[in-house]
Amino acid sequence: QVQLVESGGGLVQAGGSVRLSCAASGRTFSNYVMGWFRQAPGKEREFVSTISRRVGHTYYADSVRGRFTISRDNTKNTVYLQMDSLKPEDTAVYYCAAASVNTEIIRTIEALYDYWGQGTQVTVSS
Repeated sequence: QVQLVESGGGLVQAGGSVRLSCAASGRTFSNYVMGWFRQAPGKEREFVSTISRRVGHTYYADSVRGRFTISRDNTKNTVYLQMDSLKPEDTAVYYCAAASVNTEIIRTIEALYDYWGQGTQVTVSS
């Protein structure tokens, strides 16, 4: 029902910035809570950030709070992740995820998301 496509990843120096985008193909994008997750080599996928469907409540993992900013534009069916002050430990494949909801809930649990993008690689060099 919903297809998600991430873009914007690449190679960046430590301390630099990257802006990721996630474009959704389905209609009623405003009915979806959105999340960003990441998976580093040899590690399990972990929560990064989430944003509620319309009001835009946000929440961040402790490891990225103050450095990353999640946002969305429901007129463009797109969610963004602005990543500043990047560190080598931020190197990972970043995934966009969506779940249909009826409230302004935010979700941090991977298993509660229904749709996933293909992922985009972010590599932070020292």
